[in-house]
Amino acid sequence: MMLDCVIIGGGPAGLSAALVLGRSRRHVTLFDNNQARNKVTHESHGFLTRDGVTPSELRAIARRDLEKYPSVQVKDVAIAQVSKQLDGTFLAFTEQGEAFRARKIILAAGLKELLPDIPGLREHYGKSLFSCPYCDGWEIRDQPLVVILDDPHVYHMAMTTSNWSKNLAICTNGANVLTPEQADKLRSKGFQVFFQRISGIRGQGGQMRSIVFEDGSEIARSAGFVGSKLKHATPIAESLGCGLNEKGGIIVDDLGKSSVEGVFAAGDNAVIMPSQLIIAAAGGSRAAMGVNMALTLEDF
Repeated sequence: MMLDCVIIGGGPAGLSAALVLGRSRRHVTLFDNNQARNKVTHESHGFLTRDGVTPSELRAIARRDLEKYPSVQVKDVAIAQVSKQLDGTFLAFTEQGEAFRARKIILAAGLKELLPDIPGLREHYGKSLFSCPYCDGWEIRDQPLVVILDDPHVYHMAMTTSNWSKNLAICTNGANVLTPEQADKLRSKGFQVFFQRISGIRGQGGQMRSIVFEDGSEIARSAGFVGSKLKHATPIAESLGCGLNEKGGIIVDDLGKSSVEGVFAAGDNAVIMPSQLIIAAAGGSRAAMGVNMALTLEDF
């Protein structure tokens, strides 16, 4: 059977795309490997009508919504490879080798985080250490917070985080990524600035208690934010030849169309930053409209 669209990724972007395409009477299959980047998060915030929902609950609600549309199928398997055929259609192969042919593709697999190699960090990530102040700042407001980031974005992150707490420590983990003027400005606001490397994060049960530096010094912190490097969750976009922007995101137009004919993208892999559930869902809706319009024009 020739599908109208294969959607790769079952987060808010992919689910939103499936919903819009289902309501457009398109035959689509969504593939989800259930390895969402936000699985470690206890609550998701900033999504209208669903503030505080767990990531798994949000996905379950969205999947129930899709059950109303018989032309939408969801498969809990990963797509390992996609190849474009001479007739312009696509063959998508699962990790088990099963093939699915589709006229269009939506890439919505999101990103993977590469966290700093700091002992104790992973044990606290998603519990008292987070990636986004807009997502988790309210819950840790007015606490003694830390910002851990080893690139020049640390200054912007510190400024942003100061909206939620004035008791702030900035740690560059050995990287010289603040100018003297920036460091002085942060200190003038009453913030602590630490350039030395971090040897570990101490706490219990995911609740951070302190940051320990290589020189043996230690500062008490109860929560904070950590920067990470991001990469595409799958290599499919690059293998298809999709153009990427300076941040590594898939370049798309106003309807989610990539530089490769027939390939659309939505969610974090098309935006990179800011990473927000509601932005991802909106991107999925947009890409679905783009796919439906492309199919309509071809068939009209």
